[in-house]
Amino acid sequence: MTTFTTRLLVTAMMVTIPTTAFAQTPAEPAPMPFCPEGSVIIVDGMRECRIADTLEKLIADFEQLETFGNPISAGNEGDRAALRKLPDVSVENYDKGTAKLRTFKARHTALATLPRSPKAQMNYDLLGFVLDQRLLLADYDEARIPFTNDSGFFNELAYISRQTNFESVDDYEAYAARLTELPRYFRQHRANMDRGIKTGLTASAEIMPGILEMVETLGKGPLDEHPFYKPFTVYPDTISKAEQKRLKDLGEAAMKMAVFPAYRDLSKYLKRTYMRKARASVGIGTTPEGREYYEALTKYFTTLDITPDEVHQIGLNEVARIRGEMDMIIQETEFKGTFAEFLDFLRTDPQFYTDDPEQLLKEAAYIAKKVDGQMPQFFKTLPRLSYGVIKVPDEIAANYTTGRYWGGNPKQGRAGNYVVNTFNLPMRPLYNLPALTLHEGVPGHHHQISLGQELEDVPKFRQNLYPNAFGEGWGLYAEKLGEEMGIYTTPYEKFGRLTYEMWRACRLVVDTGMHYKGWTREQAEACFFENSALAAHNIKTEVERYISWPGQALAYKMGELKIVELRKRAETALGDRFSIREFHDAVLLDGGVPLGILESKIDRWIAEQLAQPLPTDDAAP
Repeated sequence: MTTFTTRLLVTAMMVTIPTTAFAQTPAEPAPMPFCPEGSVIIVDGMRECRIADTLEKLIADFEQLETFGNPISAGNEGDRAALRKLPDVSVENYDKGTAKLRTFKARHTALATLPRSPKAQMNYDLLGFVLDQRLLLADYDEARIPFTNDSGFFNELAYISRQTNFESVDDYEAYAARLTELPRYFRQHRANMDRGIKTGLTASAEIMPGILEMVETLGKGPLDEHPFYKPFTVYPDTISKAEQKRLKDLGEAAMKMAVFPAYRDLSKYLKRTYMRKARASVGIGTTPEGREYYEALTKYFTTLDITPDEVHQIGLNEVARIRGEMDMIIQETEFKGTFAEFLDFLRTDPQFYTDDPEQLLKEAAYIAKKVDGQMPQFFKTLPRLSYGVIKVPDEIAANYTTGRYWGGNPKQGRAGNYVVNTFNLPMRPLYNLPALTLHEGVPGHHHQISLGQELEDVPKFRQNLYPNAFGEGWGLYAEKLGEEMGIYTTPYEKFGRLTYEMWRACRLVVDTGMHYKGWTREQAEACFFENSALAAHNIKTEVERYISWPGQALAYKMGELKIVELRKRAETALGDRFSIREFHDAVLLDGGVPLGILESKIDRWIAEQLAQPLPTDDAAP
């Protein structure tokens, strides 16, 4: 793994920016110039900002806001007091955070002309990208819709509780205190949602029945089976029986006095107020603000300066190309029938399904280990962190996606997890598992995210930086790479991979269609039904995901297309010098980056490879 060893060159540098001179008559002094935080005003015949700021200081201030502005991340970093709290999501706190980001951006701009090493320049560029991304969406008050179809403030504590270490009495007491924060936390989110109702930005009515179902499920017992209470059912041997009894009582009190009442109130609010005001359309582009917001989301999630119309056309082109490859696979199987009949065969034939949840998990685990065996041939650098295969928790499975990756934490000793949905097994075909496993495990999300977490001598914000187009584009590229790795062993598994690629191509068409072109849900679902073997249940939940999360679905295909383009560019330029292992390191070993920075980085890598002398054949006579 490459390391960041060069100290920043700007640590002690001072830059003087002249401003307006004093007028001859002091009656009307020149206005005080704007100086970024960390500056001082010098008055010596001229008014000027003398910048005492450095990139290191700016990064440290930004990271402090990132960590200690959120008690979840602060608790993960060892802040014991933060373990007792949930975030402050009030509009006042949001405005303070946005103002701080604008200050950081001004400081970043003021440092633009300072000389720095290439590695320091990467830190500068990536911090600028993060600040620009945040500010791109800052004016759209996204807190007004604080959930997607399967995730949000109402169920995030189930994830948090699973990612929290419980080793001491104080860990349990802190968690109980955090549970008592739920009523306040929910009230703040309801206030944000009320603001959405008043300003005309609400979630679509299409997804609200599923949200209500999850809220009502989490609002009731039995207590011992509730995901929030589960930590109080298991204790290390170092905690005495008496203390265990006290902590169980503490957890029970928190559930009965805070958690369950908070969920009852939220359920009433959804039924009596919010669901009646939820937007009737599936897309957000029915208002001028909504269209402008979606244009910004398109740039945010693709990390490209591109319009929704351009993305839509790219999607249509990809759908046509992939459909042609699918037709060739069908010919290989010697299936006698139409394309639609082949899809029906894949969706209904029992040979492609299992009725045993554990068997589905075992199949996923077997494929994961098969991929592990191929990794060194394709990757020079491998992460140290391991990962497991687990099922999607029951309380969210009905509306959850087919699979997902839950990141680990090397510092806290937590492995990553490839999470497989075992709900509704007749809709979980085995021929899709290889592509899903490659995407969520290795060489997909676990590989890419863990390498980023394990970066050395880089700012902390870079270790978890996840530009969607890069991360999700890499996951889709990993599915395609599985062909070269020999993971797809039957024509049906190869068709399954194309189904997944078609799924992401249709996303470009469907997401822009619903949120920018006025498409209905039925039009969106038709793209998947007509062009892929995705099961009906998956199509339903996936379209609800796009309805609830505008723009995010664009990241996958746009990112993958750029990575494929850059690989072809490198292969063409380098010929026999091209090394797939070196190329993959060049893509991944700076962590997550936007696509523009990735392209510049790979172009430099190609130039460096071409500049190296050709190897000599020492064995020649």
